Amino acid sequence: MTKIVFITGSMRKNSFNRQLANDIAGMIGSRADVSFLDYGDIPWMNQDIEFPAPSSISRVRSILQEADGIWICSPEYNGTIPGVLKNLLDWVSRSLDPNDPAGLSVVAGKKVTISGAGGRAKTGSVRSHLADLLTFTRMEVIGKDGTGIAVGAVGWKTDVLSLDKEQKAELNAQVDTFLKVISEK
Repeated sequence: MTKIVFITGSMRKNSFNRQLANDIAGMIGSRADVSFLDYGDIPWMNQDIEFPAPSSISRVRSILQEADGIWICSPEYNGTIPGVLKNLLDWVSRSLDPNDPAGLSVVAGKKVTISGAGGRAKTGSVRSHLADLLTFTRMEVIGKDGTGIAVGAVGWKTDVLSLDKEQKAELNAQVDTFLKVISEK
């Protein structure tokens, strides 16, 4: 069965982007095996500890290597990628060969798509930055900069993400496209 790993760019347990990832996973349903990457225990990227890789990095790399696709749901922090997410991407995009810095990583060639929930700009800046970064790290970005969701006024008061009909339709279209592309391996 197709495996999709969700990565959220926020460590907050009930973040809008965790809620968004859960909603998208529900849309995927039984069409793929879905999991959520827990990476709160990884150290800051540091070449002094890169080889041998810390056990938390080896664990994360193994999970991503087994994935057919990766779906990133991220907020926008100060107009760009949250530090925790950038740190993860720095680690997993590094060559696995200590003698070849330009060698393959666990994410090279991996199919990835992007969504984000946030303010009125719908996380447009972070989604654009992620699309550029993921392409640079040799990942195959599906759907350009993905789908952005503006959290409504009620959501900011209740801390609950509520998708309207149009947002659900847009996300369902992204799900269908992503599943189609990753099944064509």
